[in-house]
Amino acid sequence: MEETLEKPNKHKGGRPVKRIKRCNDIRVRLTNTELLLIKHKAKEARMSVSEWFRQAAKRAKVVARLSPEDLVHLRMLAGMANNLNQTTHLAHKEGLLSVLKRCRDILFEIDETLKKLNANDRES
Repeated sequence: MEETLEKPNKHKGGRPVKRIKRCNDIRVRLTNTELLLIKHKAKEARMSVSEWFRQAAKRAKVVARLSPEDLVHLRMLAGMANNLNQTTHLAHKEGLLSVLKRCRDILFEIDETLKKLNANDRES
């Protein structure tokens, strides 16, 4: 008669194995002010700095940088602002009524360009 000596699966102690292991890390460079701000926010939330960063990363709303199209619109706005300044100077010289239509046209162009820029519904 052969007996196999099987040991019962005893708990050996220690911390239980985690389901999800965090084995990756990211290095972030911060100024002293940024570090103090993050530590303060983590403390207020009663979290570790690492947990606060993970939660912030999950919930963050990222706003893309300006696209080339947006930069074109901003350059157009700068040109329109220059035109408006020239028209204002002319109005001081010749009188407001002489440049009224031109001012309305420039303001309409500025309004349309701003609407195009805001069409992306950027969140801050």
